[in-house]
Amino acid sequence: MKRILMLSAAAAVAMSSCSLIDRSVGTNYTLGKQPAAGSLTPVGGVNVRRGDMVMTAARVTGLKADTYYVAHYHVQGPASADPCKSGGAPIMASMIVGKTDSSGYLALNGEVAANVVTAATYFNIHTATGADGTPADAGVACTGVRL
Repeated sequence: MKRILMLSAAAAVAMSSCSLIDRSVGTNYTLGKQPAAGSLTPVGGVNVRRGDMVMTAARVTGLKADTYYVAHYHVQGPASADPCKSGGAPIMASMIVGKTDSSGYLALNGEVAANVVTAATYFNIHTATGADGTPADAGVACTGVRL
């Protein structure tokens, strides 16, 4: 009898830890270069974890050193079926601002309520005019997303 109870407890712990692992891993997306990047070669990705809140972590290299960048989710626009070329409106509540280090590495982390970004079809990173996050271009790196 004790043996059965111990196995059941072990099975419950194993199943709950698998559940936690699935939620903490999220979905990884690879960023693609956008025309506004010019001669820059942004390389990186975005990890999105979804629950009641959408947690976003972006890591990018190949950007201008010591420069502010702003990222946010966008809704699908009418210009193209390709989300990153569609020209969709930004979802400003999802804005994340960060500054690259001296090597051009950017780390962005943010969270927003899931119901705010339900209609998002892409995540775009723009050069910013400063710490306030005003976009200075149409985007240097982008990836389609499914939230």
